[in-house]
Order: sequence, then C-alpha cells, then structure tokens
Amino acid sequence: MNDKFIINADECYQKAEQKAAHYFKTLNMQVMQKNYVQTLTDDIQLWKHNHIHQYSILSLFSRGKRKPDSSGYHKYISWLDYTGKLDNYLDRSMSYIFMRDLGKALNSPDTQERIRSVVDSLKIHLTNREEKEETFSMAGLYRTAQKEGVELSLIWLMNKLKTVSSNLPKEMDAEQAKRKLIKIIAGVIMQEIEEMKGDISPEERTQKLDKAIRLGYSYGLTYPFIDDLLDAKILSTEEEKLYSELIRTTLVTGAVPELTEWVGENEDLIRYIHSELRDAFEYIKDHQRQETRQHFFEQSYVFFNSQEVDRVKDLSNANYTNEELYIPIILKSASSRLIVRSVIGASEDKEFDNRTFFYGIYNQLADDFADMFDDMKDGAVTPYTYYLKYHDKRKDLINPFELYWTVISNLIHNVYDSDAKTREVILDRAINGLKRFKERVGNEKYKEVMHLFASGNPKFNRLLQDMVRKADDVDFFDKLLRDHMITTLKNERKEQEDFSNTIKTVRNQINNILNIPKTENLSFVYDPIIDAANYILEGDGKRLRPIVSWFMGVNVYGLKSSAIEPLLKSLEYMHTASLIIDDLPSQDNASTRRGRPTLHEVYNVAISELTGLYLTQKAISEQTALDQFDSKTVLKLIQYSAQVTADMCRGQAMDLDSRGKHMTLEQLNMMCFYKTGLGFEASLLMPAFLANAKDSEMEALKKFARHAGIAFQIKDDLLDVEGDPTLLGKLTGKDAENNNSTFVSILGEEAAKKEMWENYCSAMETLKDIPRTTTFLKHFLNYIINRDH
Repeated sequence: MNDKFIINADECYQKAEQKAAHYFKTLNMQVMQKNYVQTLTDDIQLWKHNHIHQYSILSLFSRGKRKPDSSGYHKYISWLDYTGKLDNYLDRSMSYIFMRDLGKALNSPDTQERIRSVVDSLKIHLTNREEKEETFSMAGLYRTAQKEGVELSLIWLMNKLKTVSSNLPKEMDAEQAKRKLIKIIAGVIMQEIEEMKGDISPEERTQKLDKAIRLGYSYGLTYPFIDDLLDAKILSTEEEKLYSELIRTTLVTGAVPELTEWVGENEDLIRYIHSELRDAFEYIKDHQRQETRQHFFEQSYVFFNSQEVDRVKDLSNANYTNEELYIPIILKSASSRLIVRSVIGASEDKEFDNRTFFYGIYNQLADDFADMFDDMKDGAVTPYTYYLKYHDKRKDLINPFELYWTVISNLIHNVYDSDAKTREVILDRAINGLKRFKERVGNEKYKEVMHLFASGNPKFNRLLQDMVRKADDVDFFDKLLRDHMITTLKNERKEQEDFSNTIKTVRNQINNILNIPKTENLSFVYDPIIDAANYILEGDGKRLRPIVSWFMGVNVYGLKSSAIEPLLKSLEYMHTASLIIDDLPSQDNASTRRGRPTLHEVYNVAISELTGLYLTQKAISEQTALDQFDSKTVLKLIQYSAQVTADMCRGQAMDLDSRGKHMTLEQLNMMCFYKTGLGFEASLLMPAFLANAKDSEMEALKKFARHAGIAFQIKDDLLDVEGDPTLLGKLTGKDAENNNSTFVSILGEEAAKKEMWENYCSAMETLKDIPRTTTFLKHFLNYIINRDH
C-alpha cells in the first residue's frame, strides 16, 4: 500500500455525522411522541409469558437444586444443565452475540442454523467434565489452538498479552485491558469464521484463523493504548495533544509518523506504545484488500474522532445540546463494530452496515447506564451523567433512559421487522441489565435512579419494575463469561504475586543457609575447596529446586521449615555441583555462570573438579542430618538421592556423546530428563518421602517433574538462541558453539516452542492426579515457560 494514501477526514466525518444526525432526529421524534410506551407495553405483555412463572407449593419442593449465585461460573452452568435451562440460556446468549457482534438478523434460517450449531458445540464443551475446568487456562487454550493448527499464533499472542500487561501503568486496570483485548480478538475470529465458505480446506482455515488472531490483537490494542490511555489521565495535557495528533495523522495519511522526540514525563511509555501500535497498524494495513482500504481508514477515523469529540467534553459545561451529546455516541458505538469487518477485509454488506449502525447506541446506552456512578465520579460526560447533573435546570434535555427504550422499540419494529425472536432476545437483555444494576447498587439506590429516569411514565415504569422483580431466565452467557474472566484474571494476578513473594522470601532464606563454614580444627588457614564452593554458591542462583522442595514440604505436606533445612541445602549443593561440571573446558567450556566468571576461570580446572565432587558428598552429608524423621525414611531418601546423582551423570555423558550427532526427539527427551527433569523430580519427591506420601501420588509427581523438566530445558535452549545475556547472566550461543544437540538444533525454534508447550500442557494436566493444593506448581510451570533468564 502507498504510504501517501490520504483520506478526506473532514468529508468522511461530516458524512457520518449527517447519517447519525438523521438517525438521532428519528429517535428524538419518537421520544417526544412517546411512541415506545404503548409499543413496548404490548411487546412486554407478549414477552412475559416466557419469563413470569407461577410455582405451586409442590413444584417448589420438586425443583431440586437451588439456583446458585451466577458468580460461581461452573456451578451455575451445572445448575442450568441440571434444570434443563441450559439450551435456552445458550440460545438467547448466542442469538444476542450474532446480532451484536456479527450484525445478523435472527429471522434468517441460515442464521438460526448457525446459532443452533454453535449452541450444540458450546454445550458439549461446557458440560464436558474434562474441558470445563480449563475455560481460561493456558493449557486449555493451547489444546484448543492445537485442534485448529494455530499453536504458534497462540504462543505469539500470549507473549504479547504478557508484555502489554507488564508495560501498563499502575493507574490502568491490567485485568480489564486484557479482557478487552481477548474480547476484541474473539470478535474478529467470529467474524472471520462467519466469512469462511463451507468448502474451505483445513490449511486455508488455519491460515485465516492465524491472521484473525493477529488482526484481532492489532485492532484490540487500540483500546488500552488509545482509548483507555487517554481516559486514564496519565498523560499531561500537552502529551495528550501530541499523542492524539500522532494517531490522527496516522489515520489520515495511512502512515505512522516517526517519534523523534517526546516532551513529557511519559516518554518511555509512549515509545513502547508507539512501537507496538506501529507494528499493529502495519500488520492491519498489509492485510487490507485494495477494495476495503478506503472504508477501513474512514471507519477508523470516524471511530477515533467521535471518541475525541466525546472525550474533551467537560461536565461543568451546562450548554451541550442533545445533538452534541448523542451524535458522537451513535458514531463511536457503530463504527467500533463496523471496523471489525473491514479489518478482516470482508466484502461490503449493506444490510450488516445498516443493522450495526442502528444497533450500536443500544449497547452504548446500556453500558453508560451501568457505569453512570463511576463515570460521575470521574467527571465523564455521558447522557446519564449530564442528565443527572442538569435535568432540573435544562428542561430541553432528553432523558437518556427514555431514549434507551425508544432505541429498543425502534430496533425491534423498524430495524428487525417486529421479529418475535429479536423481541425476545432484546427484552431479555434489557431486563437483565436492570436486574444486574439493581443487584449491584442496592434497592434504595435503584429506587432513586428509577424515580429520576422513569418518573415521566409511571405506568410503563411499574410494568418494567414488575418484570425486574419477577422475570426469570433473562441472564446471558457473555455476562457470566465476562465476570468469570475478570475474577479469573484478578485471582491469577493475586496468585502470581503470592508466588513471586514466596519465591523471593524462600530464596533469601535459602541463600542465608548455604554458606559452608570452615571447621574449627582445620590446620590449614587456606582451604581452596571450601572457598571455591562458597564462591559458586554466592552467585545469583535461582534456587528453584530447594524452593520447590520447601513449598512441597512446608505448604503441601505440613513439615517444619527448620526440620527440612538440610534437605534444602543438599538439593542446592547437588545442583551447583552439576553446574560446575557442566562449565568445565572438557564439557561446555563456559566462561560465565550466574553473572560471574565460572569456577575454573577463577581457580583452576582441578579445584573445580574437586569442588564438584565435594559438593555432591556434602549434599549426602546434609541428608544424614534429617534427624527429625524416621531413620528408615531418611535412608530411603538417601538411596534415592544417590541414584538421582548417578543418573544425572549419565545424562551429562549422553549430552557429551551427542555432540555433532543427530539425535531423535525421543533420545533428546531422555537425555533432558536425566539432566534436568531428575533434579525437579528430586525436589518434589524428597519431601514426599519424608511425609510418607502414597505411591500413586509419587507417580503423579514423577510424571509432572518429567514434563516440567523437559519444558524447562527447552526454554533454556530457546533462551540460548534468543535470550538477553544481561538477564541470563551468561553468554548466549554456547550450544551452537559447542555443537550441542538441543531442541532448537533438532526441531527448529518454532517446533521447539510447540514441544515446550506440549510438555507444559502434559505437566499441567498431571496436576489433576495430585490430591493436594497445586496452585504453586501451576505458577511454577508458568514461570518455567515465561522466564527471561
């Protein structure tokens, strides 16, 4: 695409404004005439037969399970299935999504067939015991991606989401930003699937889904990095102007301006965002078809400019006209969804465009109603906040609640031709919105709101409130999913913080006990082996093995921290000994380890070899000091430890023998298990030995350790190719220099990433077989594949 491509910004926005003004005029006329009151009264009378249930005394006893709180995601789905309500619940939910996100008319037989297909598929997923617990887990998402052949796209996306979350300022809600991104990506994928033809090949489907994931992320990135950023008041006034002008120039010219300099405190943040948005913009631009490019840029400009018009409004200004309040809302709510089709390069569909244009304000008014008190607190101008502040001073102001019901009436009868299914779904949604709002703000606050916004039509309001009190079966899956997603993301973040704090605390404790003192009766003042051992132990080690062992021992099996100190020291001594051997000139010939020169560089090869041998014996000596446990149990643990050390030596020998040779994946997995997996296995099993865990649990821990160890080694291999030496504490490229057989050299980077994730998923799935709390191990796995050192 020519970077000098230019749209006539003023002309396209004026054209959009004229269309929005005409729509608003139509709605305004209906509000003034109050046509919606009788029309919707008749609609509700028809609608309520499916939602107002009369229960007899006997039926109350025979209904079985009580309805659970819908905040309990899995329990609520199970209850719906148990009571036979799940089919209707999913049908209205998917029907709503097909209307809102896909711009479909529900009276179309093809649309109804698609909805039934989606409902059937979703029901199987939700009621499948194996799958339902994995709704938002990385393992569950990866398994889904595997079925579609888009694993690499998902890996790319997860890395992007992680980076975005870590770069968001603390003033912005990381969970909400991630949720919005996921929602936009899902919407783009749905549009792409709807555009696919029935005879599409699996390869072409995979390509289209891959593109949809990346396009969805690229478009979705505008929400946290443009809309949310400008709303968060993080940037100074001058920065906001510069940033807005940068976005405007990009959309008008079709090219992202260079960011040569930035005046303000947020330069680092803006440079990161500029880089990400530039890449996203270029990706979208490169995947536009010639015939859709103009439409994409025009819709994008309308979306951005209408948000800007709305954003600069000041709640202290008492002179905004109704047109100034509502026309930007009509434009931004419609264009945000119209863009999605142009993003994927879909062909023009005038019926879709019209329905989506008229539908947008319905969602916007519903969202603004739900958020009115938060918006009022933030000083944001919305139809509701403005009416709250000026309704008693400005008799000309349109009541937004009345406009909301006017929009509903107009949609049902003028846009969707009085279709019964459309009436059902839209009224379900509207009543559900009021019920959720009432539940959130409480009865007294709800009465105040209704007294203000619905006072002009007491009869209609009484009917509405009657429905809010009595109506059943009006909830929606997307709302349940939204609440569950936010809860899950917040819980994940809290668990991750707890995990990081635990790691930090226990690591400090372990560092404080590793130093090896010189014996008092030693006749030599200088002891090079102990000095060498302490030198290597003082390095910036991760201490993963003793940390895992501490957590399993103390938090899982309830052992005393002081009682297992010798075990923690022994694990780190064994691991450090293996690193010393690995680094020797006869082995990997490494010059740095843990951010410092390797042991043989500081001392010499002989001292290094002796220190490695010394630490393996010191590890056994520490295990004999586990004097608070049964002697037979300790002996069993020592025998196991000795076997692990022997097997790790075999693994290193296999590694040395493999250099310059082609290895199969099976051979590489075996070598990796001996070199790395056994160390993790020991850190899990040794506390289990001391706690006399059952054999079945020990086997599950072994399986977990095997896959976790392989995933860890693959990540190490990947970091040796693409890692940052500063963060790693050692030079990269050593595997290639030593002609080592690695997962990357045998499989290539992309296939190695897939293999890492395959082992991650297998390890995560094994946690189901461990009858203990496994939250720490879940985050330990996440750390393994997400670490940068």
